[in-house]
Amino acid sequence: MPDKKSYTYEAMFLLSQAVAADLGGAIEHIKEILSRGHAEIIALRKWDERRLAYEIKGQKRGYYILAYFKAQGDMLSHIERDCNLSEKILRNIFLRADHLTMDEMLAADGRKDLETEIKLRASQMTTAPQTPGQPGQPSQPAAPEAAPATAGEPAAG
Repeated sequence: MPDKKSYTYEAMFLLSQAVAADLGGAIEHIKEILSRGHAEIIALRKWDERRLAYEIKGQKRGYYILAYFKAQGDMLSHIERDCNLSEKILRNIFLRADHLTMDEMLAADGRKDLETEIKLRASQMTTAPQTPGQPGQPSQPAAPEAAPATAGEPAAG
């Protein structure tokens, strides 16, 4: 018998830096997955952006999104499946959030901050100089050339 009771869940989504570069698209992707699972988003915010303990799919840094949502128990497996099939989400974890009150979850909402960061990243993407093969990445300054060796010193190199 399917579980038609609704529960509150806490979810953590790990995105690569490349996916997080289009933060608006990444957030919309997460919202779309949750809506396909008939989930009602209570709170959504950036949790952190940090170096990963180990490489995941060649990525050394990750962008974490924390979400609180309400969904029927039988829909969680569909949401998890969509996340696991997504090429944009590196990792995800879902926990029942019975230990939190609705006020605590609402207090964690950071959608306004996310909107601000999305606008900031979008403006940086349009003003940053483009380098071939690296769309949206600011160009790196060239490494300084080794200084010529002076008398009595070995050549650098």
